[in-house]
Amino acid sequence: MYQAYWQLQEKPFENTPDPRFIYWSRQHEEALSRMIYVVRERKGAAMLTGEYGSGKTLLTRVLIKELSASEYQTALMLNPMLSPSQLIKEMIRQLGGTVAASASKAVTFDRLNELLVEINKSNKMAVVVVDEAQAIARAGSFEEFRLMLNFQLNEKYLVTLILIGQPELGKKIAKIPQFEQRIALRYHLKALSVAEAKDYVMHRLKTAKAERAIFTDDSFAEIYSYSQGIPRKINNLCDLALLVGYGDGVTVIDRELIKKVAADMRGEEFETLELEKEEKSIDTDS
Repeated sequence: MYQAYWQLQEKPFENTPDPRFIYWSRQHEEALSRMIYVVRERKGAAMLTGEYGSGKTLLTRVLIKELSASEYQTALMLNPMLSPSQLIKEMIRQLGGTVAASASKAVTFDRLNELLVEINKSNKMAVVVVDEAQAIARAGSFEEFRLMLNFQLNEKYLVTLILIGQPELGKKIAKIPQFEQRIALRYHLKALSVAEAKDYVMHRLKTAKAERAIFTDDSFAEIYSYSQGIPRKINNLCDLALLVGYGDGVTVIDRELIKKVAADMRGEEFETLELEKEEKSIDTDS
């Protein structure tokens, strides 16, 4: 809608896991490096946590893209709220195997083991990534993951499990010591710094082929004040700022426009209007 106005080839602040738009802060590079290390060294399991909107899902897409299809068989689990049995059956399906929908837990697990051995014999490594793992409500699912890590051959795991989730994921796993001990590596993504938040905005604009400066220097402090360095919040704010700027016919996005949009997103303008109505009502009643 506003791309032509701002001379952009595409929208720069979409909240979709498009690897082209990933901003490589030092901690995002470290997170990916550690996950790749766990996979290549067959360490068994890893856990990546971070606040909502910190870029975890985008990192999983980059990770999967990095894993060559000739060397790895991958499964990306996007619905961790499935029952433990359904979770394993979906895993089997994504890894290229089949199992009857009515199969018992024992039969399902035997089939998973057979499939992992088959993948290993084809000189590949099975990698299972579970996104939004903090949403797993049943302890039985974590128990299935623990048992899955018992599948080994010549002291090497037949599968690498990577759990991605919000901070509460760590608390859930801490309550299951026998599973927590299997987590070979942990990493927590923090919010971007002030300087990184500015670089993040500039990187997204550059990726969208911006032909000129759009955000003024004084706008970035306000962007950070609202977002606190959380990428998803930055995306939401900047996207709306571009839309409002287009509607207002401005040539740049400055601090005042960001303040206006941030207030709108917080609902402050609505609250002010409601307060004014209440005050007028009181005056009338008097």
